[in-house]
Amino acid sequence: MALIVHLKTVTDLRGKGDRIAKATFRGLSFYTRVLENCEDEAQFDETFRWPVTSNIDGTEMLEIQVFNYSKVFTNRLIGTFGMILQKVVEEGQLEVSDTLLDDNNSSIRTCASIEIKYQAIDGSVGVWNENDYLENPSLKAEHEATFLFETDSLLSGGQESGASPGKSDQNLLGERKNKGKKTPKAKDGKGKTESKEKASGKGVFSAMKLGKARHSKDDHKKGHGDEPAVLETEDLDRKGKRFGGGLDPDSISLASVTAVTTNVSNKRSKPDIKMEPSAGRPQDYQVSITIIEARQLVGLNMDPVVCVEIGDEKKYTSMKESTNSPYFNEYFVFEFHLSPDVMFDKIVKLSVIHSKNLLRSGTLVGTFKIDIGTIYSQPEHQFHHKWAILCDPGDITAGVKGYVKCDIAVVGKGDNIKTTHKSNENDEDDIEGNLLLPEGVPSERQWARYYVKIYKAEGLPKMNTSIMANMKKALIGENKDLVDPFVQVLFAGQKGKTSVQKNTYEPSWNEQIIFTEMFPPLCTRIKIQIRDSDKVNEVAIGSHFVDLRKIANDGDKGFLPTFGPSWVNMYGSTRNYTLMDEHQDLNEGLGEGVSFRARLLISIGMEILDTSSTEIMSSTDVQVESIQQLSDTATGKIEEFFLFGAFLEATMLDRRIGDKPVNFEVTIGNYGNQIDGISKPIIRKKKGGGDGDEEESELLQNSSEDEADDEGDLVSVSSTPPMKPVVTDRNYFHLPYFEKKPCTYIKSWWQDQRRRLYNANIMDKMADKLEEGLNDVQEIMKTEKPHPERRLRGVLEELSNGCNRFVSLGMKDQNALGRTKLDRERLKACIREMENMAQQAKTIRSQVKKNTFKDKMKQVQSFLHKLRFIADEPQHSIPEIFIWMMSNNKRIAYARIPSKDILYSIVDEETGKDCGKVKTVFLKLPGKKGFGTGGWTVQSKIEVYFWLGLNKQRKDFLCGLPNGYEENKAVKGPGTYTMPPISLTYIKKQLFQLRVHMYQARSLCAADSSGLSDPFARVFFSTQSQCTEVLQETLCPTWDQMLVYDNIELYGEAQELRDDPPIVVIEIYDQDTVGKAEYIGRTFSKPVVKMAEEEYGYPRFPPQLEYYQIYRGTSTAGDLLAAFELLQVPPSGKHNLPPIDGPTDSDRGPILPVPKGIRPVLSKYRIEILFWGLRDLKRVNLAQVDRPRVDIECAGKGVQSALIQNYKKNPNFSTLVKYFEVDLPENELLHPPLNIRVVDCRAFGRYTLVGSHAVGSLRKFIYRPPNNTVQNWANAGDININMETEIPVKKIETVVKLDANSDAVVKLDAIEDEKSKKKKKKKGDEIEEEEPDESMLDWWSKYFASIETLMEHLRQQEAAAAEAEEKEDMEIAAEEIKIDDSPMKGTKPSKGKSKGQDKEKKKKQLEVVEKKEKVKIDELRVYHKELETEFGNFEDWLHTFNLYRGKIGDDDDSATDDERIVGRFKGSVCVYKVPLPDDIAREAGYEPTFGMFQGIPNNDIVNVLVRVYVVRATDLHPADINGKADPYIVIKLGKTEIKDKENYISKQLNPVFGKSFDIEVTFPMESMLTVAIFDWDLVGTDDLIGETKIDLENRYYSKHRATCGFSQQYSVHGYNTWRDPMKPTQILTKLCKEGKVDGPHFGPGGRVKVANRVFTGPTELEDESGVKKETDEHVALIVLQHWEHMPRVGCKLVPEHVETRPLLNPEKPGIEQGRIELFVDMFPKDQAAPRAATDIAPRKPKNYELRVVIWNTDDVILEDDAFMTGEKMSDIYVRGWLKGQQEDKQDTDVHYHSLTGEGNFNWRFVYPFDYLMAEEKIVMSKKESMFSWDETEYKIPARLTLQVWDADHFSADDFLGAIELDLNRFTRGAKTAKLCTIEMATDESSFPMVSIFKQKRVKGWWPFVARNENDEMELTGKVEAELHLLTAEEAEKSPAGLARNEPDPLEKPNRPDTTFIWFLNPLKSIKYLICTRYKWLIVKIVLALLLVIMIGLFLYSMPGYMVKKLLGA
Repeated sequence: MALIVHLKTVTDLRGKGDRIAKATFRGLSFYTRVLENCEDEAQFDETFRWPVTSNIDGTEMLEIQVFNYSKVFTNRLIGTFGMILQKVVEEGQLEVSDTLLDDNNSSIRTCASIEIKYQAIDGSVGVWNENDYLENPSLKAEHEATFLFETDSLLSGGQESGASPGKSDQNLLGERKNKGKKTPKAKDGKGKTESKEKASGKGVFSAMKLGKARHSKDDHKKGHGDEPAVLETEDLDRKGKRFGGGLDPDSISLASVTAVTTNVSNKRSKPDIKMEPSAGRPQDYQVSITIIEARQLVGLNMDPVVCVEIGDEKKYTSMKESTNSPYFNEYFVFEFHLSPDVMFDKIVKLSVIHSKNLLRSGTLVGTFKIDIGTIYSQPEHQFHHKWAILCDPGDITAGVKGYVKCDIAVVGKGDNIKTTHKSNENDEDDIEGNLLLPEGVPSERQWARYYVKIYKAEGLPKMNTSIMANMKKALIGENKDLVDPFVQVLFAGQKGKTSVQKNTYEPSWNEQIIFTEMFPPLCTRIKIQIRDSDKVNEVAIGSHFVDLRKIANDGDKGFLPTFGPSWVNMYGSTRNYTLMDEHQDLNEGLGEGVSFRARLLISIGMEILDTSSTEIMSSTDVQVESIQQLSDTATGKIEEFFLFGAFLEATMLDRRIGDKPVNFEVTIGNYGNQIDGISKPIIRKKKGGGDGDEEESELLQNSSEDEADDEGDLVSVSSTPPMKPVVTDRNYFHLPYFEKKPCTYIKSWWQDQRRRLYNANIMDKMADKLEEGLNDVQEIMKTEKPHPERRLRGVLEELSNGCNRFVSLGMKDQNALGRTKLDRERLKACIREMENMAQQAKTIRSQVKKNTFKDKMKQVQSFLHKLRFIADEPQHSIPEIFIWMMSNNKRIAYARIPSKDILYSIVDEETGKDCGKVKTVFLKLPGKKGFGTGGWTVQSKIEVYFWLGLNKQRKDFLCGLPNGYEENKAVKGPGTYTMPPISLTYIKKQLFQLRVHMYQARSLCAADSSGLSDPFARVFFSTQSQCTEVLQETLCPTWDQMLVYDNIELYGEAQELRDDPPIVVIEIYDQDTVGKAEYIGRTFSKPVVKMAEEEYGYPRFPPQLEYYQIYRGTSTAGDLLAAFELLQVPPSGKHNLPPIDGPTDSDRGPILPVPKGIRPVLSKYRIEILFWGLRDLKRVNLAQVDRPRVDIECAGKGVQSALIQNYKKNPNFSTLVKYFEVDLPENELLHPPLNIRVVDCRAFGRYTLVGSHAVGSLRKFIYRPPNNTVQNWANAGDININMETEIPVKKIETVVKLDANSDAVVKLDAIEDEKSKKKKKKKGDEIEEEEPDESMLDWWSKYFASIETLMEHLRQQEAAAAEAEEKEDMEIAAEEIKIDDSPMKGTKPSKGKSKGQDKEKKKKQLEVVEKKEKVKIDELRVYHKELETEFGNFEDWLHTFNLYRGKIGDDDDSATDDERIVGRFKGSVCVYKVPLPDDIAREAGYEPTFGMFQGIPNNDIVNVLVRVYVVRATDLHPADINGKADPYIVIKLGKTEIKDKENYISKQLNPVFGKSFDIEVTFPMESMLTVAIFDWDLVGTDDLIGETKIDLENRYYSKHRATCGFSQQYSVHGYNTWRDPMKPTQILTKLCKEGKVDGPHFGPGGRVKVANRVFTGPTELEDESGVKKETDEHVALIVLQHWEHMPRVGCKLVPEHVETRPLLNPEKPGIEQGRIELFVDMFPKDQAAPRAATDIAPRKPKNYELRVVIWNTDDVILEDDAFMTGEKMSDIYVRGWLKGQQEDKQDTDVHYHSLTGEGNFNWRFVYPFDYLMAEEKIVMSKKESMFSWDETEYKIPARLTLQVWDADHFSADDFLGAIELDLNRFTRGAKTAKLCTIEMATDESSFPMVSIFKQKRVKGWWPFVARNENDEMELTGKVEAELHLLTAEEAEKSPAGLARNEPDPLEKPNRPDTTFIWFLNPLKSIKYLICTRYKWLIVKIVLALLLVIMIGLFLYSMPGYMVKKLLGA
């Protein structure tokens, strides 16, 4: 795997000088060290190693160049030696000496001698023993050095990427020097200056220590110890080389948040930070399902019910009568408290049942299944308005049984479900386009068979106690295995079992379980369990899940699910059997298994069924069949593996373990398991490659007994010797390993499937690298360093190189034994994925710009997810390794290490990330004990070294250990040199001193009931620990303390320790006066190391403070700011270390502060605090808070507010602004937090803490003086903003943002001309749009128009986004999508906004919003969320700080925070450096008392009228058993509570309230408005459904003016009347005055000038009588609508709006219970009284009457046989009803004995109904059942159903066909019966559509259709009908009777007489009979006779005629 070149000497050189040589192969160059002053011979004696990953081709070149080295000028070439490697490739080893060639290719005297060795990838070239290289120390280092640049593409074959000659050669110097040699002086100076520039880029969050980019440690082996600075830059330089000279910033990684996670070296791997297993903890989930309607149900005239089933819970909809397309609109909610794994495997099953009632269960029409996991993985965790396809599981040949339209959403805690606005649902009829299927699943799913083949299992644990076994033995006299296993498979809600095998640990089943399910399935996991059959209780032995997404690929070149045959390993509880296994859950597959249980050989296959073939089983029941046994080699060749582990340190053992001796046990499978492996292994050794029929039975057995082995007696040693622990401190022990390190080694036998693991490793490493890069990028953004996009480009470059690398490596071992179909297919798929990803990464790299940066980040994140997903190998091979800590032979704690992580390969990329490296592992408690607080304490921290590989590759297994050890063998004697050591003794030991600089921590979690903590930190390093001092009552302790650890002994070579120091663990605790200190969190770090000979100086020392994230379980618990340095104690003693400044604080005792160079540089800052008031303070210790005060503290200084004398009377402060001065770090990121505390001053000078708040970051409060561009506004010229009055028909609203000094025009909406409005017509349909009359328009017209606009926008944005993706033109997209406001985090940008302007938009940006041509109705803004999110919580100057009290909960739920809130402090903070620039104070009207808070209102008591408008609520959580609720509104504000109980809305989950409530309140006492929805109950108390809280005070005082929104237009009458008591001109004047803006100056012609802006607009205003007056209001309103463009004072003002707020219920925290739409107006009482409230009462439905006249039918199919003649005929009648009013169905009379399918009726149906025009729904009220208390209102789509029936006298009537017409849009009737075709019903879109509400009268022919036996639609008749729609008033004026009755009677139909019995009128009926049945036959016979007569005549007269002709007669 490498080419190694040893350059020995170069002889016959001319002259004397410094020489250097350079060796180049495949574009990668290495330099030798410089040999100074050498004469004719240069003894280089250096070795270069090129790892190669594709075999060397015989034509490739190796080139060696020798130079005369010059410090100043470029090096001069002496000669070049070039060699073709053909001979080397053939022989593998070659010694050459040859002369060099000069520039002119002529030979010179100088001669070089070299030795070359080559080991090919496939081992085809002679293998050399590496030991013969390792004598030379510099070579040994070389040999271990990993490859220089992991990311490089050099390896794939000679691509050019090496050092460019010339300039950069010098930078590469000095890399290869032997110890002791000095680098040339020039280099020295240069290096230092360069490193200074580089180092200055470091930020606070950096963990780079400037060594981040080092990849190979050989550099530091070459004695760079004396010049660290040079070393660092060289590395960076060299790294930069690949990017073509100079240092490319992309390639240097900045740190991720926790410094230790970025790893510099090769000898240590990263520790895992998060300790607690996150999976497995139960959570709250809510599944909400709305069944809207069903269509196309198969069956005639059915009464359908939908059953919704999740797990064991079932809920039913109501039954709808006689319809195939029932409309339900019913909502169901299921609640669960389960762990995610269990939850996501649950299956949602929708079934439609026909005519179910109390007595019978009904017949199943069809079902649909999908698992919760699939729903949860959808965007927004939901399917909205999608159609589920029903199939019949009992008959798979039947096809689709119908469709159910539903919404399904799964909400976990804290998930937000986004409800799309319920607008008119016209486009929803497209069933095929809206199927309920995840993206990528084809709409036509087929039935398939899934075969799960179960072959055999091995290594099962005992499942009985030995007492039972002994009894059995005594009774029966034989000793059997104690387990009766069988396998159970669960898939898609079905269960299959194999047979039970009695008494065996190695059962063999050879059976297959067959499931029949749709493909692709919507249930993604197959659960396979081995269970133990037992009469008493069946228990699981182990479980395994197969994810179908991982064993199939749905791409174009994808493959169907396939798996194995392959072994799967099962993990679960420990193997010792107890009757009550506390970890039994683990065996069920919940949580992380803590021990190996068994392995099972399975394979999975699938075939798609051809449902048309006859021999198919039509049911979907699970079947079990037996199958052939597998051959032994099918799963791969069995190889002997060797696992070696060395324990270098064991510290932090939990004190609770006790002081019994402790040892560690390592197991792999059952090998090494001493306590509960299987007692007697059956050993059948395969000698000489034994034959295949020998089993692998010993493979999983415990091989603890001696095994004869080829290598002498190698006995596996799987555990360390027991040792008594020694005390470290109060909480922890450590084991005294010191210089003697115990080792373990195990031999085991497994199928050789390493390739799987290798591929996974390559991808894992790429993913890790990508993740690290992304962390860096985020870090750069977080610390606001320049050019994060450059780093992202670097990350993408690395990714594409990595992908290409995978493609070249993955192609190997294609034909190894045991490769399954899945292996081959996955490899192809991975290679495709990688090539694709490499390509995309390249493309994206070129597109990364500043403005597209965020989008690209998202895409790269998706790459990371994809990589992680495909790296996960579904087919197992070698089981995972478990390390157990045992005390007294009891298992205490464990760690689990995936075998791939420590697997060895000769290719670097394929090696596991922890193989041959020292890894810090934290042991954790097994199972449930590890959850919560139990899992937070470390059970033990061990430093381990692992190596796993084939036994024959074993020779290098120790090479990664820290050097300087001697091996101790288990037995002495000859032949033991190959034996692994039983322990290592370190002879090299270094002495260090560790200095820990603990500066401060912030945002810790509260551990005391007061809501604060008394934190101290415990710092562990090696076997020592120390504590900082305890700081009382703070969450942001500033310890400012240095801890010094003396006499730290570390083992190994000094140089290695420099790169790879052990980690420091910091734990933070809360000191309690009684009892144990309580754990707060933990973090890790790696210290910066200084060797004895290094200088303590820039850039590495003194180290910088950095932030480390503190973790508590899996959640974060704050940050720690600290620095760590590890200093080697020189031989001369400690006094040579950098001096420690003694304790400067005399008052702090012997505590050392953080020294000067490390602590941050401070400056003087002033912090101004605005004290406004306190709100909602809760009681403290049962007493009410009466005289509160606020204390502010920051960095030891602080200020107190004035005392509030009587909190009840006035909770505001009398003094508003106070300040204090404090020394803060210059670096803003290091600013300490600001602590806010509220205390209550009680009698006798007592103080009680009420609550506290820590402001973690002061950055948003730092005052930054306005920049100059804004200053320029003032002196820019006037800017005209022009309003065009003539606006084109297409309304375009354009806003141009202007730059200063530019002359630009902004066009804005004007009022459209009324007349042009009237003339417009809608294109497309022939329907004329009725123009709404002004008087008809109301507030709801405005509301619905706005929702329409909103939907239109969403559609446009989605279209724009899609288009942009197609183009990949992100620049355009950025502009197009920005029509939207900046989206909230986590939501898609294309959702949730309408046409608002973006707050943070850059200047100069154009947005264009087009609207459909439609009638202009003034609109309002419908916000999809709370108004607060749109306007920054209205904290433009007044901030709200929540005060907390009480302990933080044990589980990591942030929601528990809400319960800890005890009140709110309102105020603000401003931080600035002390001497402020003078111009601030010089500004006009500057009031010094208010400091920075100029122009704030006073905080006296204000009386306000609050008017709350509640529009409607949606998706309420059902509160009654019937799945509905009876909601009503409750409003609370201060002491006022309004209950609108008598107006509850019965049985409605989407109630429309349309109410307004007026409340008079006093700020500040009553400022929190609560709007709640309660459920009315007849008996018992009413339940809260959900509530929302609005802080009115912030809105009232906000500069965004949220008191009353501005409408689009100013008008004084009509639906759009101006609501505010102040007119726009008054408001504008007031705003200008408050903001000290010049203006407004109104001029003629609708002009107004404000500051330097001139606006123009319309001037006419029409009053109620239609008189037009001049006014300035319009133009003033235009200014207000564009107020955000005003210089200095501009901010967006709140428009007229409706906001949507989530309803929450305190009992179900974090889960939305529905949404409410409302808006709030506030009017101060001291100003003019407002107008009466706008009427938003819900529209009353309008009464209509629909008259349907059935004239005739035709072509109706004939059902009956006539009594005498067998004649086909039908007795036809027509039935009709409006949807939802089935009980009001009407029938015509019967047309008897129609022989032609023609029927004549002249019959009128009359249907009165109430209709809501805006929602296009019929409204009806009826009691649900006889027991209902009151009527329920239903809203149902307006659909008319007409059916044709055949009347029978004695049996039930036969249904013949039906048509359903949607009255809003149905096909226009055909003019004649001939033109009426089936397409009118099946393909409506191709016919013109009409709406009865617009046409009023429609007549024509429509088809009747029904499904035939083959489930296809067929035409069953035609009906001629006339539909006439009248309003109730019109109907009253011109009444009409039912049927043919008066008034306006219809004439009787003219029915033919055949309808009478035929023998009364035989001739007529014969005529009919003959005419109808034999008409064509008779015609044909007549024609035939005529033809025969013609021919006869012809033949008769022909001869005579001929004779006449011939004779000429």
